[in-house]
Amino acid sequence: MHRYYSCVVDEVKGSTYRQQQAEATRLRVADAAQELFATAGYGPTSIEAIARRAGVGTRTVYAAFGAKREILNLICERWLERARARELADEVLGQSDPLDRLRGAAHWLITLYSADFDVVRILDAAMDGDAETRRLLQGKLRGRNMVMDRLMASVADQLVVPLEHAQAVFRAYAAQGVYAALVLDAGWTPAQVESWLAETLVVQLMGGRS
Repeated sequence: MHRYYSCVVDEVKGSTYRQQQAEATRLRVADAAQELFATAGYGPTSIEAIARRAGVGTRTVYAAFGAKREILNLICERWLERARARELADEVLGQSDPLDRLRGAAHWLITLYSADFDVVRILDAAMDGDAETRRLLQGKLRGRNMVMDRLMASVADQLVVPLEHAQAVFRAYAAQGVYAALVLDAGWTPAQVESWLAETLVVQLMGGRS
């Protein structure tokens, strides 16, 4: 009986180790792909190039992901985790003061972008990909917009403009070109962008309430 349980434990340990190794390989491939997508572009980067950069075989990449867009999906999910996007949105929505929630909306967006702006640019460029990739990214974009719309809806009774107007304005400021122009081109820090965006939203959407 002892030998039986020992075999079971060894089998479980072996299975766990294989799972850990497989996950480590997936992450290595995702890291390699992100580097290539950021420098060479999503479209021109091949699975073969990703495999070479990751130091694995092409078949390993296909076995782990099946398609290039699924690597993109993992890159996006890891970015959202690093930024604590979902948790941070809940924290902002949980604040009692509408003014804090509006400023918190700016904090949420800039935290998301500053966590890894390369991913934002990669996702934007990948919209030119095949139909399946576009559907994947459109779903991600809808998810982001739903969070942004909820943030604006949480201060609806304090707005000096219609809610739909406020939501459209917030989405406009979320265009990656705005962050790129201020941080990459003008040299602003993410904290400076957040402060500017927060006060701009307060002025435009709440009439400058203090």
